[in-house]
Amino acid sequence: QVRLVESGGGLVQPGGSLRLSCAASGSFFKINGMAWYRQAPGKQRELVATISSVGTTNYEDSVKGRFTISRDNANYTVYLQMNSLKPEDTAVYHCQVRYYRSYYTYTRKREEDSWGQGTQVTVSS
Repeated sequence: QVRLVESGGGLVQPGGSLRLSCAASGSFFKINGMAWYRQAPGKQRELVATISSVGTTNYEDSVKGRFTISRDNANYTVYLQMNSLKPEDTAVYHCQVRYYRSYYTYTRKREEDSWGQGTQVTVSS
């Protein structure tokens, strides 16, 4: 099973920047896609950005041009660089990782996912 540990959240003024990190550890055969989600108070969790195993990225419209997702495959870590932050970016940010537990599940395309515990990002003056 994959365990995820997030870091990098905090309080920042509008227009500021933060960099979130999410490190995966545990027992697995292969990590596939990695993603960041967020959930603001009273709202549903929404997808912020994704990155595939080969580096293809996608972003939710409201963060395009401001956020950048990247990954370090050697260290099983995904990052979210957030620039030009706005108050509406305030939320708990969660990372998600999709993976194959073993070669057996890999050959059968039985993908699983794991979630981080979340890190608070607050954008306020």
